[in-house]
Amino acid sequence: MTHIPGLLDTEAIRKDFPILDRVVHDGKKLVYLDNAATSQKPRQVLDVLAEYYERHNANVHRGVHVLAEEATALYEGARDKIAAFVNAPSRDEVIFTKNASESLNLVANMLGLADEPYRVDHDTEIVITEMEHHSNIVPWQLLAQRTGAKLKWFGLTDDGRLDLSNIEEIITEKTKVVSFVLVSNILGTVNPVEAIVRRAQEVGALVVIDASQAAPHMPLDVQSLQADFVAFTGHKMCGPDGIGVLWGRQELLEDLPPFLGGGEMIETVSMHSSTYAPAPHKFEAGTPPIAQAVGLGAAVDYLTSIGMEKIARHEHAITQYAIQRLQEVPGLKLIGPTTAEDRGAAISFTLGDIHPHDVGQVLDEQGIAVRVGHHCARPVCLRYGIPATTRASFYLYSTPGEVDALVEGLEHVRNFFG
Repeated sequence: MTHIPGLLDTEAIRKDFPILDRVVHDGKKLVYLDNAATSQKPRQVLDVLAEYYERHNANVHRGVHVLAEEATALYEGARDKIAAFVNAPSRDEVIFTKNASESLNLVANMLGLADEPYRVDHDTEIVITEMEHHSNIVPWQLLAQRTGAKLKWFGLTDDGRLDLSNIEEIITEKTKVVSFVLVSNILGTVNPVEAIVRRAQEVGALVVIDASQAAPHMPLDVQSLQADFVAFTGHKMCGPDGIGVLWGRQELLEDLPPFLGGGEMIETVSMHSSTYAPAPHKFEAGTPPIAQAVGLGAAVDYLTSIGMEKIARHEHAITQYAIQRLQEVPGLKLIGPTTAEDRGAAISFTLGDIHPHDVGQVLDEQGIAVRVGHHCARPVCLRYGIPATTRASFYLYSTPGEVDALVEGLEHVRNFFG
C-alpha cells in the first residue's frame, strides 16, 4: 500500500459515505473521481435530512406552531453555521440560493438594477477571466448586453495560469466589477486573489469571487479574501443538491435592490408600492430551500469536525501523487499546471488522439467514474485547441489506491484503442 505523508484516515472517513461501498458493472468496485462535479454525502448529512422531513417539516418564519418554530430555528441555525464556516462578520451577510449559479446571477442582476455608485451601465466595464465556469461568464455577458457595458477578460498562459501581465490595462478606472474563480474547475489553478483584489480596489471596482471549487477543499475566510461577494454551492461540499450561498458585505446588501420579488422578502405591501425586509431576507423571496439549508449546515459540521486544513493537506498530497502517476502514462497530456503548487484537486488531461468521451466510457466499464467534456468551461478548451478533456477530481475520501486504479484504467484504455 502506498504511503503518502499528510493523508487523512480515509478508511474511517469512507465508512461515513455509504455510496462508496457500491459495486457497479458486474461486481466492479466503484472508484468515484468526479468530485468537482458533485461530492458524495456522509450519513451525518443523510440522517439530518431524513430527520428534518420526518419530524420538523414546515414552512419557515411565518408560522407560530411548534413545527414552524422548529423549522425556522433549524434553517436560521444553518445560516449561523455557514457564517462561522466562512468567517463572515455577520450572519445577515449570508444569503441562501439554490446554487452558485443563482448566487452569481443574483449579483449581476442587482448591479444592473442598482443606483450609483454601484450601477453597471454603458460607460462602465466588467472584467472576468478566460478560465471561468459558464456560471461566471454568461450572467456577465447578459448584463453587458442589457446595459451596454464592455466585457473584458484576463487570458491564460500556456501552463494554465492567469496572465496578469496587462492587469492595469484590463482593470481600469472604468471597471465596475471584477469577477473571477478562486479555484478553476477544469484547470485546478488556484488564482492569485491578492493581486487581483488590490488592483480592483485601486480603481474602486467591486470584487466577486466564485468559490465553488474552494469552499469544499480549503479554509475559506471571506474577510481575508477582501472580496465584496463570494459564491459557492452545497452539493460539492458534502451537502444536498439545491442549495447555494452568496456572502456579501453588509453595507452593499443594504444598499442594493432585490432581484426576485414575492413572499418573505417584503416589509410592507400595498397595491401601490412595497418596502423590503432587511438583508438577508430581502434576497430570499418565497419558500427557501429549507431542508437543503439544514443539510448544508450538517455538512459544514461534518467538514469542520475533520478540519479544513487537514482536508487541504490530504488533497494536496493526493493531487501531487496523481500528477506524478498520470505523467507516467504514455500519450497523456495534463491541461493546466503540472505541479501541485497553487493547485486544486481537479486534474484535466487528454490521452493521445482518443476522444475524452471514449476514455470516460471505457473507464466507466471498469467502475471508474470521471467527468468528460468541456466542464462548463468551453473557453478553456478553445484556448488550448482541444474539443474536451477527461477530468479526475479528488476529495477528502480519495485514496492513493484510487489514483493507481485510474492509472491502470488508462492503460486499459490505451490497449483497448491500440
